[in-house]
Amino acid sequence: MIFLETERLVLRRFVAGDEEHLVALDADPEVMRFLTGGAPTPPHVIREETLPRLLRLDAEYGGRLGYWAAEEKAAGRRFAGWFELRPTDGGGRECELGYRLRRDAWGRGYATEGARALVRKAFTELGVERLFAETMAVNRGSRRVMEKAGLVYVRTFHQEWPEYIEGAEHGEVRYELSRAEWEARQGAPG
Repeated sequence: MIFLETERLVLRRFVAGDEEHLVALDADPEVMRFLTGGAPTPPHVIREETLPRLLRLDAEYGGRLGYWAAEEKAAGRRFAGWFELRPTDGGGRECELGYRLRRDAWGRGYATEGARALVRKAFTELGVERLFAETMAVNRGSRRVMEKAGLVYVRTFHQEWPEYIEGAEHGEVRYELSRAEWEARQGAPG
């Protein structure tokens, strides 16, 4: 069930019983600020769409790629949020790196710790060739995590949102990192 451990986090596969954790996470307007403008995800959407999608992806890739619940070791394995390595090419050679943490877990370095561990695992064990991450240009916290995890800014783009989100006029940003770039930084043979 455990996918990855870091110094302070356990990343484990999602289970049906995680519905309440996801509902609480997505109910926090600050957590959802750069995703929905602060609007919560309705509990029925978590139950009928979100959690089944996470579990399907987990089953499809045998727990190797997908989404993982993050738990704080020091807090008795309390749910802190989630991380993702979501394949975008069908085969898992290119994946989106993502994370969403409870507000009370912010500012502790968990996002950076989890993201760095996933980058390492992606390139050393999972056969991923390219990682990318996207966020709103004004989401400085998430952008800093991407940079600390080794991803590099590649472009700003604009997309249509169903409803206006403050800061959307500044666009979205994309960060990327290839296995070759990561290996070169590690001093490993390419």
